Formats: sequence, structure tokens, C-alpha cells
Amino acid sequence: MTTTTRFRKIWVTGGTGTVGKSLAAIQSEFPKHEFIFSGSSDCDLTKLDQVSDFVRSHHFDGIIHLAAVAGGIAFSTKYPATLLRDNVLMNINIIEAARLNGVGKTVLTLSTGMYPVDAPNPIKEEYIHNGPAHQSNYSYSYAKRLIEPSVRAYRTEYDMNVIGLTVNGMFSEYSDYREDRSIMLAALIRRFYENRKGSEKIMIWGDGSPLREYTYGHDIGRAFMWCLENYDDPQVMHIGSTEEHSVKETAFMIADQMGIERSRLFFDTSKPAGIHKKSTDNSKFISRSNFKYTPFKVGLERTIAYFCEHYGESKKVRL
Repeated sequence: MTTTTRFRKIWVTGGTGTVGKSLAAIQSEFPKHEFIFSGSSDCDLTKLDQVSDFVRSHHFDGIIHLAAVAGGIAFSTKYPATLLRDNVLMNINIIEAARLNGVGKTVLTLSTGMYPVDAPNPIKEEYIHNGPAHQSNYSYSYAKRLIEPSVRAYRTEYDMNVIGLTVNGMFSEYSDYREDRSIMLAALIRRFYENRKGSEKIMIWGDGSPLREYTYGHDIGRAFMWCLENYDDPQVMHIGSTEEHSVKETAFMIADQMGIERSRLFFDTSKPAGIHKKSTDNSKFISRSNFKYTPFKVGLERTIAYFCEHYGESKKVRL
């Protein structure tokens, strides 16, 4: 995979998140670029004046917008208005600030969790508005879906170079392990580590059969950089890996690396297992970029090793 260098000074929002930190860790792969990584303490993205002032003061050539308010089912159920309001405000403010200050390229982030619950597999980009989102996370889903018409509208009216990229399950050494914010993979890593000693059973919801796609955060960062320089179409595009593993396979991989006997794992079939399969079609991205992903097992091993080494260090592991 090769990249040109059309946009040199890049603002990365969500710089303290999984992908933001992953991109920061590999920024040496892009020596012709200057990166500014920001977190919520640097700029309130829900305030247009702050966002516009930040962009104006730094003279950015490009923006990669990774920041989002997100969480697990409990968080989504409790704070649906916050998820809808803050994510919509952030997305619109980023585009507006880019427009007002003449930013050369803006990249926005969508999520595969936004697709209709009955979307056929593999899910294609065109299915985005073909039905209702899952009720458990509807407000976040619709905030993400709104990016697609936002991209088209700003390109049409203002001739802006703005694109939308859709990611699936993201993980890396810098995953969020907080109970109300973690995805399934991070939640399992923390649960297994904290219960690795002893002989009691470690519970996992469902029968373990559902299949899930996960993409290593460093790969997401590399894919964003390729698209920043090479993809200019109005159609949103999937950039995640399509490698799938069942929940049970993933749980066994984690247990094996932590030295936990597989017999200790208990799959509680009285608990909901979630959608059985939610595969995506990334053929458009692969055909254009010839991108090569880090194998899931390799990324998982790196993630677990980092977590075990730095558990308890608040600056390195978010618990």
C-alpha cells in the first residue's frame, strides 16, 4: 500500500481514543505529515466557535475526525439524547469549521453498528438507510447515519472535499476497558485478567456462536491515512477487516494467552447473545488500496500483552 502526500498538517480528533492513540503510535510511518492529536480537554467539539478557532489557529490541511461519544448497551440506554446530540453537533461542527477555514480534506467516521438490523450479509455501503437501527443503540446509529447525507450535502453546495469511512469493531493496545464504554472484546480481556487466578467459572453471555469482525487499531489508522490521500468519492466506504471469529473462538484465544483453562469458561445461554452474524463488504476499499490487515490473532496477542503489562497504570490502560 502506497500513499501520496497531498495534505501535510493533519488534525486528528479523538486523539486519546483507541484509533487516535494507535495512529499516534505509528505516525513515524508517515514522516511527511505533521499530526496534531487532540482530546476533549483541548477543544470542545460540540461548540462551533471553539472548533473553528482551533482550526484557524493551526492552519490544518486535513482533518481526521475520530472523536465520538459512545458506550455499551447500558450507556446507550441511559443516555440516548446525549449520544444523539453530542455526536451530531461534533460531526456538523467539524464540517462547518473545515468549510469556514478552507481545510483541504475532511474525513468523518461512521460505524457498522448503524446498519438496519435486518440488513443482508455481507452488508454493503448502500444499505445504510434501508431500515430501522437496532433499538439498543438507535440514537448513536442515527447520528452516524446522518454523516452520509452531510457528506453529500456539503460536497454539493460548497464543493468540499469531505468523505465518510465506516469502521467495524476496533481494538488495540489502547482500547477502552471501562465497564460502560468497552466493546465485547475489551470487556472479555478485562474480565479474564481480573479472574485469571483461582478455579471459579468465568461467565460469557450467550452460547458463543455469534460471529464478529474486529480490526486492529493500527490498521484503521493506516486505512484512514490512505483514504485521506487517495479516496475522494461521495459514497461512504467500509475500511474494516472482514476476518470473522466466533465469540467462543475469541474467548478461547484470550484464555489461552492468559494461561486460563478453557474448562473454566461458562457460556450462559440464558443471556442474550446478540445478532448472530454482521459481516461487511470491504471490496471497494480493497480493490482500490490492496490493503493488507494485521491478522486478528496477532493484534489480539499484542493487545493482551500490553494490557497485562500495564494493568493498573491509569495513563496507559483505561479502566
